[in-house]
Amino acid sequence: MKPTATLLLHCPDQKGIISELTKFITDNQGNILYLDQYVDKQDGMFFMRIEWELTTFIIPRDKILEYIKTLYTQRYNMECSLYFNDIRPRMAIFVSKMSHCLYDLLARYKAGEWEVDIPCIISNHEDLRYVAEQFNIPYYVWSINKDHSNKYEVEQAEAELLKKERITFIVLARYMQIISDDMVKAYPNHIINIHHSFLPAFIGARPYHQAWERGVKIIGATSHYVTAELDAGPIIEQDVVRISHKDTPESLVRKGRDLEKIVLSRAVTKHIERKILTYHNKTIIFN
Repeated sequence: MKPTATLLLHCPDQKGIISELTKFITDNQGNILYLDQYVDKQDGMFFMRIEWELTTFIIPRDKILEYIKTLYTQRYNMECSLYFNDIRPRMAIFVSKMSHCLYDLLARYKAGEWEVDIPCIISNHEDLRYVAEQFNIPYYVWSINKDHSNKYEVEQAEAELLKKERITFIVLARYMQIISDDMVKAYPNHIINIHHSFLPAFIGARPYHQAWERGVKIIGATSHYVTAELDAGPIIEQDVVRISHKDTPESLVRKGRDLEKIVLSRAVTKHIERKILTYHNKTIIFN
């Protein structure tokens, strides 16, 4: 795999941005592999993802972002992030008692679908330790009291582990605890959650039973980044499956869990591939 750099950026839309950046890359002997851009005409904002090979690129990789910021960020009022394909993201998985999303994530990881490392799985219950052991991944448990009196201490211990393991993003694989504002601030737009239904429908306990009682014709799943406002972060991926009067609450649960696995894994894939750009409370997903 040849080393590449990927630049994600957004700024007010104006002439010359694409030509300036592509000229910067080609003038410095870079070979552009991918370029995708989008203009939000309503807000007047420009978004772009561009990836290029570094094999012959003459600017040292530790200086590339400095060059870009010096030449373009102030000039275009630009915000940008730079990533390298040979620096693998490090993902922590948070779980509680349900195993379907965890198994799907670990199976894809084990199959080599993702260029990612998973140094740890964190839980508030012992129930899924056997899954972690099957995949030889360390499993850490911090139980949270029913009155949440030790929640702060638990998150402090979790934060120390995440820092020690150099975690770059977190996936909540049906983790049934609310993440504190402090942890959200430590990983802005880097905590991915999966939620049954199209938010905010059928919130709370037994969502598929609620859907069955209402006689719905489709059920859905939503994956989004976690923000301080519960279940209101930027949406990454959604999907639905059709159901009928013949379905039971149990079949809805089964179909819903299948959908949750797929939607969560799609979102994780886009994040690992650095194809998501967040702006305000929305995401721009590059193909």
